[in-house]
Amino acid sequence: MALQTGDPAPEILAKDQSGNEVKLSDFKGKKVILYFYPKDDTPGCTAQACNLRDNYDSLLSKGYTVLGVSVDDEKSHQKFIKKFDLPFPLLADTDHTIVEAYGVWVEKSMYGRTYMGTARTTFVIDENGIISEIIQKVDTKNHTDQILSKND
Repeated sequence: MALQTGDPAPEILAKDQSGNEVKLSDFKGKKVILYFYPKDDTPGCTAQACNLRDNYDSLLSKGYTVLGVSVDDEKSHQKFIKKFDLPFPLLADTDHTIVEAYGVWVEKSMYGRTYMGTARTTFVIDENGIISEIIQKVDTKNHTDQILSKND
């Protein structure tokens, strides 16, 4: 069954771009923006990451921690972070554990071809680890406004 607002956020255990282990439970007491995106360094994903980067200070000032997740590996994340000067960690979910737990590993279709991929989705998680919002129609260029308009 798909996750809903009010559900406890599934625990995450993953490595970030530097190989550091990250657990969602490490952020208890903080609000977390957990955003899933399809691929490093592609136009929509870059627009989304840069929007969060450009508004990072205002997100921090409102008590948010930002975590990006894709199925790319640590090396790909390192390049993406370096190229666009991203100030937040990107988690490598190469075995698809997290995308599956959050229900964002879905069948997609492009040019008549069907394949499995990550649905661009953001989960806003409160200080107690409860999902307070799920954004499925992500506006990559105005993502921070989308998050703050409902969670301010």
